[in-house]
Parts: sequence; structure tokens; C-alpha cells
Amino acid sequence: MGSEPSGPPTEGDDRPVNDVHSSSASPAAVRDPRVLVIFGATGDLARRNLFPGLFRLFRAGLLPDDLRIIGSGRRARGDVQDFRDRLGEGVREFAGEVYDAGRWAEFAARVDYVAATTEDGSELAEALRRARREAGERARPLLYLSVPPSIAEEMVRMIGRTGMADGASLIMEKPFGTDLASARALDATIAAYVPEERVFRIDHFLGLEAVRTLLALRFGNGIFESFWNREHVASVVIDVPEALGLEGRAAFMESTGTFRDMVSTHLCQMLGVAAIEPPARLDADGLRAQRLSLFRALRPLDPAETVFGQFDGYRQEEGVADDSTVETFVALRAWVDNWRWRGVPFLLRTGKALGSSERLLTVRFRAAPLALFDGGRGAPRADERGGDRPDALSLELSDRPLLRLRLGAKRPGAALDVAPGDLTFRPDEAFPDDEPLEAYEKLLLDALRGDQTLFTGAAEIERLWEVCQPVLDAPPEPLPYARGSWGPRAALDLAAPDGWAVPDA
Repeated sequence: MGSEPSGPPTEGDDRPVNDVHSSSASPAAVRDPRVLVIFGATGDLARRNLFPGLFRLFRAGLLPDDLRIIGSGRRARGDVQDFRDRLGEGVREFAGEVYDAGRWAEFAARVDYVAATTEDGSELAEALRRARREAGERARPLLYLSVPPSIAEEMVRMIGRTGMADGASLIMEKPFGTDLASARALDATIAAYVPEERVFRIDHFLGLEAVRTLLALRFGNGIFESFWNREHVASVVIDVPEALGLEGRAAFMESTGTFRDMVSTHLCQMLGVAAIEPPARLDADGLRAQRLSLFRALRPLDPAETVFGQFDGYRQEEGVADDSTVETFVALRAWVDNWRWRGVPFLLRTGKALGSSERLLTVRFRAAPLALFDGGRGAPRADERGGDRPDALSLELSDRPLLRLRLGAKRPGAALDVAPGDLTFRPDEAFPDDEPLEAYEKLLLDALRGDQTLFTGAAEIERLWEVCQPVLDAPPEPLPYARGSWGPRAALDLAAPDGWAVPDA
């Protein structure tokens, strides 16, 4: 490491990008050639995440040397260079730390654009066949469907009808349907063209570095696994607030709502990671089997233990109906009826226009059986919002997570006063030479490698819709809440007595 040039890489500098993924711990580069087709390539997800992630992987030498990428959208574009330039603007904005014009031009030369719709994909199908012929016999196509759920099933039928699905793997973006019936219909359509072992249902929360940090914490350290159960855990809090409002996504919010967008996907998946039993092996089969078992023990959600909210001014947003009852906030209590977790509440909360964007998974432990220090001025106790409660383990749900264990600790001095104190661990500080992959980078790389470990299966998705169906059938009336607040009062009461874990909540 010491012999490498110092300072950031400059334009045209081909040395490894050490501040991206050049450490020896990085995943092995993909060697099998692929043709990657991205449906929805002109959309926001492609601009913010997919192409910046692919470019980072390219700079780190983790993509196949002969990978071909075909972007597709509904509208024809006369000049593919215009499409590449627009992608380059997104990469400069969202992956600026690795961008240089020379390397981008080299990467962009791999990228083509062909329009396709659910009715007509013939031109795209021909472009894919041509790309496969040029890449050789080992070129296996990977089809990424970043499309609205309303057209996902029709798009799958189109790629099957045109032959694009032959021998291909398929990445599906969430939400996977809008309820149990639509999820089952979508899964049946997918199964008609692509076998389950080649389907990658992507939930980017499962690609977060925090998820693998939690797996390592639980299953790599006997001390934690020994008290990870109802005898020692008082509650588990999964808190994913967003300070942003709609940010131009009114159409998506109006058609989907926060419950379908976040609870049936991200939050339930985080619950699954936190609560699963130890697998026999940390691979796709082992983790999927344990997640499915856990979800089968997850009690169907109760509308009486669910709070919906809508932030003040939502109905005045452009693209929102004047009488909209769409929820922009959800808080609920969930229960897992198995031996390990029976009686332990899982508190889930998410919403738009809230007081913070800090995402935390917090495990709160039961109090000591005898309060020996409850009379001191620094005695450990829950404050009015629960944030300073001792005996809690929290993990930031991010790609650079902070792990914090909050304990009751003695204050220095003559008196035996006890107050909350923290033990903290940051993987990026403990291992400064190793850079994490961002969530979409990790999942794109795993899909290219055929590794389904961090992807969900059809049975898991359908079970989660079964769990969510009671709330979909009888949704609570959305309660108003102020922008920058923490949602309706009823949601704060739902988490009593300890409150939510995010600061100021």
C-alpha cells in the first residue's frame, strides 16, 4: 500500500482506486461475460444508483472485461451518445469521487440504448441476440426490471414472448406486487419464463453493509447469540424516518403509499435479519430457509396496532389528489410467535417529512432484576423519549454503520453514581484499508455472480403479503402530522413506555 502514489486518482490514471474497493478483502471480480439489460434505464433509480454503482465496480476492476450493457426505456432516442452523456451527468453527481472523463468514456462505450414497451420489444430482443452472439457462448443475459409494479407482469410476459428470457437471469425491483393476489400472479408469470434459481428479487436494504455487520455480530460472536432471545430482550425497534418529502415522486406515492413501499419490503426484511435463527450455512439456501421460517411465525399485522399518518400540506403537493387518503407515515407493533421471540414487541416506523433521516435498528434489553442504583442523581433510566435508555444495542442501517452498545456505567468520582455510557464500533475505522460496497453495488455484483444470498425468494414475498393483508383490508385512517415532527401522537404512544430509538423521537 505504501508504494502506491498518494492523493486522489487523476483523469486517465489507471491505478486501483483505493478509496473505492481496491483492498484485498474486496469480492473477486466477475469473470463470466454477461449482457446486462436495464429496463427503466432513463429513470431515477438508474441515474442515482444503478449506473453510478456499475461505474464504481468498473473502476474497481470487479466487472467482467467484456460486459455489455443495454439500457431500455419507453421512448426511442435517435442518438445513443445523448443517452450516455445523460448517464455521465448522473455518475458525476452521484459517484463523483471516482469519476474521470477518460474512464467514463471507456465505460460508456459498453452501453447501448434500445427502446421497448410491454407491447413491442422486438428491436430490443434483436439487440440482445446480437450482443450475445458477439460475446460468445458463455454470455448469459441478466435482465434488470426497474419498472413500476403496475406494468411489471406485462413486462415479464413481453420478455418471455420475445425470447429474451431464454437462458436469462432476472432482477426484479420491489414492490413485488401490491397485495397477496398480485404478488402470486406476478410470481406465477415469472415462473413461466425464468426458473426460481435465476430470479433475484432485490430489496436494497438487504445489500446494506449494516446487514452483514449484524449477521457477523450475531453468528460470529457467541456472547451476543446467547442473550438474543425473549429472556433478555425487551423490544426491537426498527426506525427508518425520512426528513425529505415527496421530492417529485407524488405519482409513486399516490399509487403505492408508504405501507406497501416500505413496510412490506424494507422494514419486514430488517425484522427478518434481526430475528432469524442461526442457519446451518451462511449461504442463500440457509438464510432463505430461516427467513421463511421466521416470516411464517410472524403474526399477521393488526390494524388496531397500526398508525397511519399524512403530513400537513401533502394534498397541496403537485400530482396529489385534493381528497387523497394515502399514508405518508406508518408505525406499528409486530409479533413473532416462536420460541425465541414470543411476547417481544417489534416496533416499526417510517415516514416522509419527519424530524430526521437517521435509520436505526435497536435491540433493547431487559432491566436488571434488582434496581441497585435507582436512587442516584445519575441513575440509569429511560428519558421521556427513550433515547438515553441503557442496556440497548443499536446499529445504523447504512453502508458505513455505527454499532453502539449503551450500558449503565459508573461516573468518575467519589459517589457511586451510574449513568448511560456507550461502547462504539465502526467497521470503517477498525478496518481503514477496506472500503464497503454500497448496497446496489453489492447486489449488482452478487446478481452478476449468480449469488442469491441477499435476495428474497417467492415464498418469502408471498408470506409477507399474507402478514400485511389485514392492514391492506382495513387500513387505519391517516392522521395529520406536522412537517419535521415525529408523526401523529398515536404513533408516539404506540411505543410506550420506552419510546422510539431515533433521537428526539
